[in-house]
Amino acid sequence: MITRDFNARFDRNFVSVGVLILTLCLATAGCQTTVRTTSAAGPPPPAVSVVEVAAEDVPIYSEYAAETYARDMVEVRGRVDGYIEQRLFQIGSDVKAGDVLFVLDRRPYAADVAKAKGDIEQSQANHEFATRQVALLQAEADLKQAEANLLKAHQDVDRLQPLVKEDAAAQQDLDNAIAALQANEANVNSRKANVEQARLSTRAQIDTTQAQIDSTRAQLDTAELNLEYATIRAPISGRIGDTLIQVGGLVTKTSSLPLTTIVPLDPIWVRFKVSEAEYLTMQRRGDPAQAMQTSLELVLADGSTHPYLGRVQNTVNQVDSRTGTLELQATFPNPRHNILPGQFGRVRMKVSDRKGVLLVPQKAVQEMQGLQSVFGVGPDNKVVARSILTSDRVGERWIVQQGLRPGDRVIVEGIQKVRPGSIVNPQPYQSPGQQPSPAGK
Repeated sequence: MITRDFNARFDRNFVSVGVLILTLCLATAGCQTTVRTTSAAGPPPPAVSVVEVAAEDVPIYSEYAAETYARDMVEVRGRVDGYIEQRLFQIGSDVKAGDVLFVLDRRPYAADVAKAKGDIEQSQANHEFATRQVALLQAEADLKQAEANLLKAHQDVDRLQPLVKEDAAAQQDLDNAIAALQANEANVNSRKANVEQARLSTRAQIDTTQAQIDSTRAQLDTAELNLEYATIRAPISGRIGDTLIQVGGLVTKTSSLPLTTIVPLDPIWVRFKVSEAEYLTMQRRGDPAQAMQTSLELVLADGSTHPYLGRVQNTVNQVDSRTGTLELQATFPNPRHNILPGQFGRVRMKVSDRKGVLLVPQKAVQEMQGLQSVFGVGPDNKVVARSILTSDRVGERWIVQQGLRPGDRVIVEGIQKVRPGSIVNPQPYQSPGQQPSPAGK
């Protein structure tokens, strides 16, 4: 009885195991069939971003290393000696022409002005006295008195001569009258000489006093100018620098060091150099000065672009034989005074216009051993390798001279996923600054 039960349980378990093995075999066969089917279908084509090459008209720019500088920097110096009493500016601030910078001790120069004014008044008084000709008038009066006495002496002689002939008067009286006449004649001649001398002396005195007035007036002008120089003002507008002499320090007009410096910041000057070959190219195009009168862009050290355009103002008169370059000098408006002398950057200048050129993004171009190539996509979406020849760069793109035609599609992104002859799924390339198109458009 026990043996029959054992055999029955063994038969049922054997059947269950067989069913399980059969099920596993069927499942395994199905899996193998599915795997073979999937392997036969293969992976989908990789998606790549492509651009369609088209002819464009583009301007060509060249960039040059540049440095800003202050062409009209002014050194502020003292014109008179004196101790600084006030400093009326902040170091590094902007000042305007005429602003007071320093005030020196003005008292010595104010005293010189007062003395010169007093000297002028004294010279004017002397001149007034000379012009009144007092001495000349006195000499002329004395001459008239002498002439009157001479006339009386003539009258006495004329009256006594007939009386002496008639013995009506003494001969002694006539002799005395004749002597008096001669004495009066000599006195008149003397008085005439005195008048002439007084006239000459008066003229010389007038001229001398007038010269003294002119001299004292010049001294007054000098004193007033020195008094004005005791207040030191900004000669130009610009940004002021540090000062070497503080309040209380002595300023001398013969000092070799300036008190401070002022640099004009608007406009700011920029110097850059072009190669000799570029300069000759400008000559072949026409007048170099006219060719360079184009708008310039200034790219600063942080990569930002100055918001104002500049122009070339002049060039130096010779090429640097050591570097084979010619220096150009340009100005840029700088109303915010945010660009200072001594900064470095790049000047971007338009050199030509190219018509109907083909351009591809720089990231699409591969270079190996001096040869350039791109991956193109044919009509059947197969990848084709193309050798190209590029020339100028325009922004983030290269101008292609050979190897492409308008309408060709070039892979920009996904190059690492393709190889020549493979099939890809091309998608339109969008540059980083381009907004994606809305769905359905």
